[in-house]
Amino acid sequence: MKKDIHPQYQNCVVKCACGNSFTTRSTLKEILVEVCSACHPTYTGKQKMVDTTGRVDRFKKMADKKKTIQEKLKKTKVKKDKTKNKKEDKKQSNKNKEIKEAKNDKPKLKEEKDKKEN
Repeated sequence: MKKDIHPQYQNCVVKCACGNSFTTRSTLKEILVEVCSACHPTYTGKQKMVDTTGRVDRFKKMADKKKTIQEKLKKTKVKKDKTKNKKEDKKQSNKNKEIKEAKNDKPKLKEEKDKKEN
């Protein structure tokens, strides 16, 4: 190994947010961690929420906003569907009237053709 190019490998104290601490070896003198084996849910069997800088709260707020927006959209869709149905009903009734008129006009057209031929 070359001299003076490698960092100093020394004893290190690892401190967890739960208060647990242990020693190991590293190039750093002290390491701060949020979760360790003493408080990690996998090792303890307990469910624990680790909230770093309010991320869980921000997520919940965002989810609530999304729910309210979806509820508002559902209400407006129902209203739009009702107005669409009314418009479609009017269009359908107009089409039915036109079809009936066209059926009624056919015999008249035949009679007119017969008159013209005579």
